[in-house]
Amino acid sequence: MKLLTKLGFAAALAALPSMGLAQEAEAAPDINPYIFTTLLFLIGGFLVFWMAAGFAMLEAGLVRSKNVTMQLTKNIALFSIAAIMYWLIGFNLMYPGEWMIEGWMGPWFAITALEPVGLAAADASLDYASVGSDFFFQLMFCATTASIVSGTLAERIKLWPFLIFVVILTGIIYPIEASWQWGGGWLSEMGFSDFAGSTLVHAAGGFAALAGALVLGPRIGKYNKDGKVVPIPGSNLALATLGTFILWLGWFGFNGGSQLAMGTVGDVTDVSRIFANTNMAAAAGAIAALLLSQALYKKPDLTMTLNGALAGLVSITAEPLAPSLFGALWIGAIGGIIVVVTVPMLDKLKIDDVVGAIPVHLLAGIWGTFIVPVYNTDASFGTQIVGIVAIGAFVFVVSLVVWLILKAIMGIRVGEEEEINGLDMSELGMEAYPEFSKG
Repeated sequence: MKLLTKLGFAAALAALPSMGLAQEAEAAPDINPYIFTTLLFLIGGFLVFWMAAGFAMLEAGLVRSKNVTMQLTKNIALFSIAAIMYWLIGFNLMYPGEWMIEGWMGPWFAITALEPVGLAAADASLDYASVGSDFFFQLMFCATTASIVSGTLAERIKLWPFLIFVVILTGIIYPIEASWQWGGGWLSEMGFSDFAGSTLVHAAGGFAALAGALVLGPRIGKYNKDGKVVPIPGSNLALATLGTFILWLGWFGFNGGSQLAMGTVGDVTDVSRIFANTNMAAAAGAIAALLLSQALYKKPDLTMTLNGALAGLVSITAEPLAPSLFGALWIGAIGGIIVVVTVPMLDKLKIDDVVGAIPVHLLAGIWGTFIVPVYNTDASFGTQIVGIVAIGAFVFVVSLVVWLILKAIMGIRVGEEEEINGLDMSELGMEAYPEFSKG
């Protein structure tokens, strides 16, 4: 009996460490949501970064060969400016919070601070993701807004006034309007819904581009004195097509990453649903534009088809989760129709949009945001309209003022001779295709 007692006591002592480990395991926080959401932001972020290459290739293909270098220069410069300005000012304007080091001008001019190297799980904010991944992901949306402006104003705008506008757009204009929704601002409190930014990113970029186009005026030779439109073909439709496919690929990160969580079965399944709906909307937009251009012009138009796919993507961006695949199809298809119908309308108004960014991003963005309540019952048409009007008015008016100031101070348009000869040589002194004659 004494032996059994001793053996039982020894077994109990031996079991104590394992019991302690079990209790520690039970008390340990669940790090999986933090890890997987951080991973979602990082993967989504570099996919959206790849959209910068898509915009560059699309614009390079849709401008004349004498202006290709200028477009490529603008695209790499605008992304780099966005990266710096969003760190310096923009991120804190959108998301004032604890991950900031207050600057000498106060909390609104604070600088984003990353977590320390080798962060321990006990010191992490495990209810979300790393601030580095969050900042990286959100920055890509800011840069996308600036990319939209670049194509519309191609072939006649000076480089440095454009880049100054990008500083203001990415550092101030975009972060302020985006904070109204994504930063927990007044639109969010009203119930406005824009899942990944049909209006907050795309229509906002379109409104800034529209303001610039009105101040800048059309390209020389685009419209005759009698009002007829003179087609100005792009230099390389292969590049434009490549750019469209790159943008299509990047959009999976744009919309999928906007789920903002991947730590549960439900979250990761929702991401897969977003991918499928995003792809369906793009395909439907492309086919709708292809068929409508065939019906209207008796021949299918490749540029309309490319922009139709992009318009389908913009249209589904406001609500890529809730619709069925059929819902994504008809929402994207209407986006493609919008492009084909509105491009000639802009020409009648003599608004020269070189790459079609205003129909694709502004008008399709408004459409996608407006139609959200059909599938998302938490939203209302009234609130959606309020959000669209508020964001549009703010971005357009402020952008218009900035463009007018830049025009008055330094001029924003190159001279007639420089425009005719091409911006590559007049502004940069180099050509994208030196072995070929100017197009």
